[in-house]
Amino acid sequence: MNNRQLFLSHLAQTTDFPLLIEVEKAAGIYLYGPTGERYIDLISGIGVSNVGHRHPRVVEAIQAQLDKYLHLMVYGEYVQTPQTRLAKALCDTLPEHLDNVYLVNSGSEAIEGALKLAKRYTNRRELISCVNAYHGSSHGSLSVGGNEVFKRAYRPLLPGISHIFYGSFSDLEKITSETAAVVIETIQGEAGIRVACREYFQALRKRCDDTGTLLILDEIQAGFGRTGKFWAFEHFDIVPDMIVCAKGMGGGMPIGAFIANKKVMGAFKNNPLLGHITTFGGHPVSAAASLATIQILLEEKLIEQVEGKANLFKRLLIHPKIKGFRNKGLMMAVEFESFDVLKPIIDRAIELGVIIDWFLFCDDSMRIAPPLIITEVEIQEACAIILKAIEES
Repeated sequence: MNNRQLFLSHLAQTTDFPLLIEVEKAAGIYLYGPTGERYIDLISGIGVSNVGHRHPRVVEAIQAQLDKYLHLMVYGEYVQTPQTRLAKALCDTLPEHLDNVYLVNSGSEAIEGALKLAKRYTNRRELISCVNAYHGSSHGSLSVGGNEVFKRAYRPLLPGISHIFYGSFSDLEKITSETAAVVIETIQGEAGIRVACREYFQALRKRCDDTGTLLILDEIQAGFGRTGKFWAFEHFDIVPDMIVCAKGMGGGMPIGAFIANKKVMGAFKNNPLLGHITTFGGHPVSAAASLATIQILLEEKLIEQVEGKANLFKRLLIHPKIKGFRNKGLMMAVEFESFDVLKPIIDRAIELGVIIDWFLFCDDSMRIAPPLIITEVEIQEACAIILKAIEES
């Protein structure tokens, strides 16, 4: 059996129409097939490869850690240099109030931990999230997700959860003294890149303060430079009580985190002790890769380049079939009339060598989220191929 047959026979798929792109290697913004096919990755593995595929400094950090040790013991007991250095580097990017890091393996797991911590610290049980929010696919993260199509087959889910509309000032009244936490994407991703105004986030922060509710910002997609700031909340002049991150955090390695104040995080120490446990969270190889990723983003000035690159996409992607363009930095959505119009464009673009996608809850819009290392010349090439796909679809 060839590799494709083995894939179809033995690996679980979640649709009847997988892309079946066979990848032999990857580097920078490119994926390469076994017979020399080359694809420009304009979705970064869904917001993961912010510093590109196999960035030399990430690979070097991984190789250096391989020579020292791999897994040792459950996170939070042994003093491990990759974890401690990463935690310090993360805190250095954040306001002083956010000074304690719990390392996990993924965004979904980070959401799970943040929800548990909010309940434990506040001794409240009500959670609020947004309509059309996406926070992951595990049971708890799905519970605070905001799209019923993805949830109905798995009910009953967690009780005590209600939803508000992202950006709606009037809905903030639903946050009360019974609410443990509001969990909200700073930029809504799977809803098709929706950006609320600064005044909304200011009002949300005040409402949480007035009711003693923890504000959890989900920056799993929006963090690590994607929007033109290291953290997307920096655009809105607020500070959350917790921030959740993953995806672009690891330079291609699996890792996530939820970050809070040390006092809040201390709720996991007693009644019961070991209030949250993860066997592989903060794996030393992933932690080393994540630290290298932070250093690359800051030292190579990639974040400062985001807005200019996004503007170039906007200037180039003009066509009668394009109905709109939404973005915050290099987190972009290109709107078409319908999914029926968009899907053939995506398929043709992939055939021509550019990987693009749509959004879970917004299937009339094209997802573009390239590695932040993409150059202007590469943007021009990618946009020319997309426009050709529009013409030929």
